[in-house]
Amino acid sequence: MSKKKKFYKKKGKILKDLTKNIFKILNKDTNKSYNYKQISAKIGVSDTDGKTQLLKKLAELTTLKKIKETDRGKYTINQDRKYSIGTLDVTSNGNAYFISDDFEEDIFIPSINLNKGLHKDTVKVYTYRKRGGKKLEADVVEVLERAKTEFVGVLQINKNFGFVIPDDQKMYTDLFISQNKINGAEDGDKVVTTLIDWPERSKNPFGKITKVLGKPGEHDTEIHSILLEYGLPYEFPKEVENEAEHLSIEITPQEIAKRRDMRGDLTFTIDPKDAKDFDDALSFTKLENGNYEIGIHIADVSHYLQPKTILDDEAYERATSVYLVDRVVPMLPEMLSNGVCSLRPNEEKLTFSAVFEINEKAQIINQWFGRTVTYSDQRFAYEEAQEIIANCSNTNPNKSGYKIPKEVSITDKEYEVSPEIVEATLKLDELAKKLRKKRLQQGAITFDRVEVKFHLDEKSNPTGVFFKESKDANKLIEEFMLLANKKVAEYIGREKGKPSKKTFIYRVHDEPNIDKLASLQNIISKFGYKINTETKQTISQSLNKLLKEVHGKGEANMVETLAIRTMSKAEYTTQNIGHYGLAFDYYSHFTSPIRRYPDVMTHRLLQHYLDGGTSPKADKYEEKCKHSSQMEELAAKAERDSIKYMQVKYMQDHQEKEFEGVISGVTEWGIYVEIKENKCEGMVRIRDIKSDYYIFDEGQYAIVGQSTKNMIQLGDEVVVKVKKTDLERKHLDFYLIEDS
Repeated sequence: MSKKKKFYKKKGKILKDLTKNIFKILNKDTNKSYNYKQISAKIGVSDTDGKTQLLKKLAELTTLKKIKETDRGKYTINQDRKYSIGTLDVTSNGNAYFISDDFEEDIFIPSINLNKGLHKDTVKVYTYRKRGGKKLEADVVEVLERAKTEFVGVLQINKNFGFVIPDDQKMYTDLFISQNKINGAEDGDKVVTTLIDWPERSKNPFGKITKVLGKPGEHDTEIHSILLEYGLPYEFPKEVENEAEHLSIEITPQEIAKRRDMRGDLTFTIDPKDAKDFDDALSFTKLENGNYEIGIHIADVSHYLQPKTILDDEAYERATSVYLVDRVVPMLPEMLSNGVCSLRPNEEKLTFSAVFEINEKAQIINQWFGRTVTYSDQRFAYEEAQEIIANCSNTNPNKSGYKIPKEVSITDKEYEVSPEIVEATLKLDELAKKLRKKRLQQGAITFDRVEVKFHLDEKSNPTGVFFKESKDANKLIEEFMLLANKKVAEYIGREKGKPSKKTFIYRVHDEPNIDKLASLQNIISKFGYKINTETKQTISQSLNKLLKEVHGKGEANMVETLAIRTMSKAEYTTQNIGHYGLAFDYYSHFTSPIRRYPDVMTHRLLQHYLDGGTSPKADKYEEKCKHSSQMEELAAKAERDSIKYMQVKYMQDHQEKEFEGVISGVTEWGIYVEIKENKCEGMVRIRDIKSDYYIFDEGQYAIVGQSTKNMIQLGDEVVVKVKKTDLERKHLDFYLIEDS
C-alpha cells in the first residue's frame, strides 16, 4: 500500500503553495465536493494553526470565485471560470507555459496564441480543452504588466530603419527601430533597446536605442551586455558617488563611547586572496574559566548607510553585489565597500558584533549582540589560514609562531605569524569542526561544490581553468558566520521558547519537492545510487551520503546539479519557516552588509530592538525582502552567464583538441556533454552523429540508434571535439568522436 505524500509537517509553519495544493485536490475530480477536513487530511495539515490558514484561504478563493461552496463547508472547482491571471514562461522555441496558483500544472500556450505576451509578463488568459484533449491549453487575451522593457541585442540597419536581434533566447521577436530612434548607433553594434510600443497590426514591437555597448565579441561589451540583460547596473550615478565621498568617516571619541570597545582583543580576517572588501572578522580570547570568548565582527554599514538617502536608495535597488568572472559589481560605492566599511588590518573600524562564550564542546554559554569598535591585527587569505591548520599543532603553541611560505602568502613573501594567532586559528578550527558535526547530525545538507575559476591575463583573456574547493579554513569561517546568523535570528525570532511576533528578516529554505526527489531517484539509480524519501531526516541523510559517494567522480557535477534542483530556493521573508538545508529553525543574514542589503535591514532591526523599539509593520519589509530575493536571482543568473561566456572564450583556443566528457543532459535535439578537465558544457546535435539515426528516449534519458540499437545515455563517458563557439550566445557545439 502506497504512503500518502505529506506537504506540511511542522507545527506553526506558514503553509506555502497552499492555493496550488487546494486546486490540485479539487481538480482531480471536478464533480466532487470536499470539506475542509478532507482537504486538510490530503495535504497533511493536522495542527490548529494550519487548519486556520486553510479555512482563510478557502474563504478567500470562494470570494474571488475561483472555487464554489456547493454546500455549507463543501467546496468544488468553479468550472464556469475560464479566465485566469498569472505569468508566462516562454521557451527558446517560442512557445510558452502559463503559471498560476489556480492550476496544479503549468498550461501550454502555443506561440501563435501569445498575443504579444513576453517572458515573465503578467497576463490574463482564457483556458480551454481542445476537442478530445485531456490537457488544458490557454490563449493570452491581455498583457497586464511587462516584466521587462529593456533588451540587449545587435543592431542590423537597412536603408531607412533597423532591427535589434535580442541576445535573450526567450525573446522570440526582433525589435523594429525607426531611423529617428537609432540614436547614432552603427550597423553591427551591440545596443540596449527600450520597447516603447507594439502596434496592434505589427508583427514586431517598436523600440528605441538608449545605449551603445560596443562591438559584439569585445570583452567589456559582452560583460556589460550580461549585466544589462538582467537589468543590473555596472556603474554608479555621479550623485551616488558624490554622496559617498562626502560622508563623515571620522571615528570620534563620542561614537566610541556609545559602543563596546574591543580594540584590545586579538582580531583577524580570513578572506579570498583577491578580496578587496572584508565584511567580517573574528576575535579570540581565552577566558580564566577555560572557555573562549569569540567575537564575530561585521562591518557596521548601517552607521554610514542612512535611510532616505540617495546612497541607501541605490543600495536597496541593487540589493546585492554581483560577482562576475573578471570583476565585482559592488552594491556600495568603492569608498564604502573597499574603504571605510572594509575591516582592513591595522585600522580601527565601527562594527556590529555577535560575541559568544563557548566551551570546549562548542556549546554556547553566553551571548551578546551590539555595536562595537574593533581593530584587525592581521589579514589572512584562506590559503594562509589553511597552511596554519594543516602544518601546526596546538600541543605547544606558544613556543614560536609559524612562517607562511612565499607561495601561499598574500604579500608573495615569506612571513611569520604570531604564536597567539596560530593558537587562535587552531582552536577556532577545532570548534568549527564540532559545530559542523552537530549541524550534520541535526540534518543539515552539505553541498561542497567545486567552483570553476579562470586564470586571466591583463586583457581578461582566459589562460587556464582551475577548480576551487572548500577546505578547513573556508569551513572555519563558514561555521562562525552560520552561528552568528542563526543566533541573531533566534534572539529576535524566539521569546520564552515560542515564536515572537516581532518583524524581522529571515533567510528561509523550504523542504524539497517530493516529485523532484522522485525524479532524481530515477536518474541516479542508473549509476547505482539511491535516496530515502521516507522522512525529512532520511532525505537529508541520504542526500549527504549521495554527495559524499559521488564526490570526485565523472558524474559528480551532474548529480550535484540535479540534487540542488530538487531543493526549494532559499529566499528572504518576514514569515519564518526555518531553513531546511541548514537544519535551523531560525536563520537570518547578518554577516555581509557590504554586499547584501537584507543584512543591512537585519542590522537596523536588531539595533531597533536592542534600543527597546516596538515591532514595525511587516508589509514594508516583506516587499523589500521580495525585491532582494529577485535581485539575488538575477545576480546569480548573470554570474552563471559570465562563467559560460568565459568557458566559450577559453574553448575558442582549444578547437583542435579532443576532450573526455560526461553526458550531462539528453534532449530530443541532442546531448549535452560536460568536459571533465574544465567543466565546460556543450551540445552534440543529433544530426551531427553520423554512425546511425538516433531518436530521443525520454524514459531512458538516452538517444537510441534505430539500426544498431546503440544507446547513448545520461552519465555515459564520451570523447568530444569543439565544432563551434558562439560568444554572443555563450554556446558551445561539439562533435562526438565515435568509434571507427
